[in-house]
Amino acid sequence: MISEDTCIEERFARSALTEDNPYQTTDDAMRWLNERGAENALLVERVPFTALREWSFESSTGDLVHRTGKFFRVHGIRIHVSEGTEERSWLQPIVDQPEIGILGIIAKQIDGQLFFLMQAKLEPGNPAGVQLTPTLQATRSNYTQVHQGARPKYLDYFLDRAAATPLVDQLQFEQGSTFLRKRNRNVIVEVLEDVPVEEDFRWFTLGQIKKLLRVPNLVSMDARTVLACIPLRDRAGHRALGRGGDGGPQKGSFGARLYQSMAHGERPANADHVVQSWLTDVKCRVQLSVERIPLADMPGWARHERAISHEGARFFEVVGVTVRAKNREVSAWDQPLVSPREKGMVAFLVKEIGGVLHFLVQGVVEPGNPDIVSVGATVHCVLSERSVHDPASWPPYMEEAVHAPQSAIRYSCVQSEEGGRFYHAENEYRVVEVDPTFAAVPSDRYCWVTLRQLNELVRWGLVNVEARSLLACLSIT
Repeated sequence: MISEDTCIEERFARSALTEDNPYQTTDDAMRWLNERGAENALLVERVPFTALREWSFESSTGDLVHRTGKFFRVHGIRIHVSEGTEERSWLQPIVDQPEIGILGIIAKQIDGQLFFLMQAKLEPGNPAGVQLTPTLQATRSNYTQVHQGARPKYLDYFLDRAAATPLVDQLQFEQGSTFLRKRNRNVIVEVLEDVPVEEDFRWFTLGQIKKLLRVPNLVSMDARTVLACIPLRDRAGHRALGRGGDGGPQKGSFGARLYQSMAHGERPANADHVVQSWLTDVKCRVQLSVERIPLADMPGWARHERAISHEGARFFEVVGVTVRAKNREVSAWDQPLVSPREKGMVAFLVKEIGGVLHFLVQGVVEPGNPDIVSVGATVHCVLSERSVHDPASWPPYMEEAVHAPQSAIRYSCVQSEEGGRFYHAENEYRVVEVDPTFAAVPSDRYCWVTLRQLNELVRWGLVNVEARSLLACLSIT
């Protein structure tokens, strides 16, 4: 039985502080993931659009659609952004998937420790094979079995409110540069009874998952976005600080300072109402117009036999793949995927202000975001072979992120994006600590916030998926 006087945040924090797991060591988990990846390998082939059996181009619009009208549609949009005297306009394809999917993790208290049931899964767009994913990841079309395949495992724990207790339950937007108003339900539910552990599933502590997030492309974007919603605050006053030998982060370490930055009692550089006013002000200064247009009516973009691509060979392509699988709800399918042309860079600059660690966030305009502006990382841009050698084209703070000395890098790892919608999409995720004397360039687009404040912005669905992915990678150990 769970003690009611033990707050959820503290139980999450205790799990984040340990790798101890009676079911498997972290090394065992790596071997298990490799075994499951070999056993369940997907056969993925890029093919011409004419080879897609379930997808075709609509005659009236040229939009790429599924034969059932379900799943998603690829159409065009015309975007116009104005802010003060600056104006920008462009055309692009976008994935329109109005369904709200479920990204869900089952949690269970075992011998006083919170464990998470994670899945070993492959997606057709993964750049490096198997990944650690949530217990359940399914669109509405998937779990209502439009594909006429099997019902997803563990689905009832998330649909039946009597079956489990929600610990985290938030609606979060996906990539606003690629998806049109696409949201998923990011949810962690706790069960009290025994849960059957299927072949491709195992129990992990949060500390184990955090360690695996140091391995490139191993923990899926779907898992990262759910993990980013976890509050690790200790409302009783960061009691784990400085305990070191008996389970807490070492005093003065980056993990300990992260934990301190999540505490309620720490005074931020900008009060909560100031942060709210900053974001509101950015939204009010930006005017965003997004007009739906047929995919066939987009100058600058061309449909070829194997791809829909930009004539300047920039941005991304839409490609088609066929997939054969051993252990999925259906054994074979075909689908479009978004294939970025270049790798990206997503980075937070952090520094101590008044002895408390702060994150420099920015307001990001994304055409697929109905709220106009989302909260993003300090740096979020393409890091191509061409741009990396052209500092004049870099956005603010790119220099600090790219050329940070090793001693200032608190996290750096390549992580892939969602392999069910993207083909070999990767970003370099990085956290760089700058000196407390570092002066940010005066700009209304940026704001210093504590980790507690950033977590609150996540809770209200205001932080974009790339920034959430990077937050998930942070460890308090």
